[in-house]
Amino acid sequence: MKCLFITFEGVEGCGKSTQVERLREWLEAQGRTVLVTREPGGVPIAEAIRSVLLHPDHHAMAPVTELLLYEAARAQLVHERIRPALEAGQIVLCDRFADSTTAYQGMGRNLPPEDVVRLHALATQGIWPELTFVLDLPVEEGLRRARNRGRFDRMEQQTIEFHERVREGFLAIARNDPDRVKIIDAAPPPDVVFESVRAWVQPMLQSQ
Repeated sequence: MKCLFITFEGVEGCGKSTQVERLREWLEAQGRTVLVTREPGGVPIAEAIRSVLLHPDHHAMAPVTELLLYEAARAQLVHERIRPALEAGQIVLCDRFADSTTAYQGMGRNLPPEDVVRLHALATQGIWPELTFVLDLPVEEGLRRARNRGRFDRMEQQTIEFHERVREGFLAIARNDPDRVKIIDAAPPPDVVFESVRAWVQPMLQSQ
């Protein structure tokens, strides 16, 4: 069986982690070996970077510093876990990947897109998802859901205007790459959202 790399993207509180777990359970029931990971994080070095990036008191972090830290965490995760899993023929599910950096740092922080693309290439070393889900949700609803989880992290603390730019960034990514990126309405109950996810994944498994 061929490997498969699937990523989940979207604004804060859109339900990515829930859908990653549901897809993992379903894939394992199909007899597939699945690696689940997240960004930033997934391995000890990247998790340490995550703690710096998301610490709610790190307000002084410069946008370029933020970009470089996300790419550094990604490079370590690709090197240590994602590439080896794909080479072993596993399915990899990742809660966020490079599209998040395009949306958050490229669109949200207004950093030059050519710099973001260049750093993506360096960090990913040619590893790119075959399928990406953008779980779309109004920003206010997403932040309300995130607030119910507890204290906001540094990214969740950003302005509504920032999060609106991020949402538009994800939608623009989907418009520009419709073969890979699928927009799914994240407002319905999780079971309904998962049926949309499964409907895209199942034909890919059958084609293998």
